[in-house]
Amino acid sequence: MIKERLEYELPESTEQWGWKYHHLGIPTDRVMPDEKYLPQFKLYVSGFNSSPFEIEWMRFEKDSSIDQLIQTVPHLAFEVADIDYELATHHLKILTPPNHPGEGIRVAMIEHNGAPVELIEFAKSTSINHKSFL
Repeated sequence: MIKERLEYELPESTEQWGWKYHHLGIPTDRVMPDEKYLPQFKLYVSGFNSSPFEIEWMRFEKDSSIDQLIQTVPHLAFEVADIDYELATHHLKILTPPNHPGEGIRVAMIEHNGAPVELIEFAKSTSINHKSFL
């Protein structure tokens, strides 16, 4: 029997698994201020570095290879200690396998009940600025 979470209780991903909120990614078709282009994804991102809530806007080129779910539905991103462990332990549906979008960073995208969720792992031995990457 699945125990339902009470309103004031933290979700299982943070309370039991130790995941830490990182950002909210929202797809848009509008050109946003201070966009940064990520050519490997054919994607423009903005807002993350200036939002007090870590909201990131994402604008995709028409021929972007990023999964359509990610291009059309907002995603939550969580920092995790070990992506491989989390994927193996929780048997999550993988949309984008673990990859290295930048130095000292690994990401993977999963789907839960039709919603995309990003997992981010930062290298422990670097002082990388925690930027948002898809």
